[in-house]
Amino acid sequence: MNIGFVVTTLGRIAPLRALLTSLADQLLPGDHVVLVAQGAQEDVAALAAEFAVNGVPVTATTSGRGASLGRNTGVAALPEGDAVVTFPNDNTTYPPGTVRALHAAVDDAGFLAGGFTSWDERGPKTTLPEPGTPLDKYNVWSVIEMGILIRRSLFDAVGGFDEDLGPGSVTPWQVAEGTDLLLRAMAHDRRLLSEFRWLPAEVHVDGISTGFGLSSAERRRKLRAYGRGTGRAFAAHDYPLWWRVAFTGAGLLYGIRNPKPITLADGWPMFLGRLEGTLGRTFGQARMVSTTR
Repeated sequence: MNIGFVVTTLGRIAPLRALLTSLADQLLPGDHVVLVAQGAQEDVAALAAEFAVNGVPVTATTSGRGASLGRNTGVAALPEGDAVVTFPNDNTTYPPGTVRALHAAVDDAGFLAGGFTSWDERGPKTTLPEPGTPLDKYNVWSVIEMGILIRRSLFDAVGGFDEDLGPGSVTPWQVAEGTDLLLRAMAHDRRLLSEFRWLPAEVHVDGISTGFGLSSAERRRKLRAYGRGTGRAFAAHDYPLWWRVAFTGAGLLYGIRNPKPITLADGWPMFLGRLEGTLGRTFGQARMVSTTR
């Protein structure tokens, strides 16, 4: 099975170069990388051309703003035919051997979707269930976007990412687009509940944490926007009321449960964002997008 790597970027060239360098010697025949530039379009196209000349199967295209729009655009730009698609950030890198491990998981005709781990500078971002664990509406949250593997035909069948969700979208709901995608895929094909493929913990990509390199004000705006998106997904997918209430209240503990640069004061924007998402309305924050850089 070919793997398509779809990367949406605002045009951060140095991290993109590191991503492509990490993939260059790992891709197998038929694999392909698409860079979707939503800024610095000429620079991104030049970077893709540089690597393509050296034999890396990478192309560049463009789209309007929004991670979900960019990913949908990138999947459409892949070479024709079925494949498994995955969605690294532009600051993701692939440790040696990772792509072969992904192929070992997806190279069979019955593969539908799976998940693997993403790390940041502090360690694993989430803990995945053991391989063989049934997929459900609770453990699906342990898979984040850069750890999704989904068959292109299934991705297309459910309409791809909801472009009203995720970073850079026109709505306040600035995260949970990957979870929403998998929840819709679960409803579309119930085989996914028993056949979702959890990869072993040692298979992971590397990246950076949510607050990495941001000022306190930027980080708190981002956490509030992310809290909104998660709360909205809980409400939109009919999670029990008790779960939503408990989840919203737990936002206050976010600053206690997470290491630096997260601080105690970061719990309040997370709580407020989750409350906004659960209620489906916002309270006076002028700038809704999670990040501008």
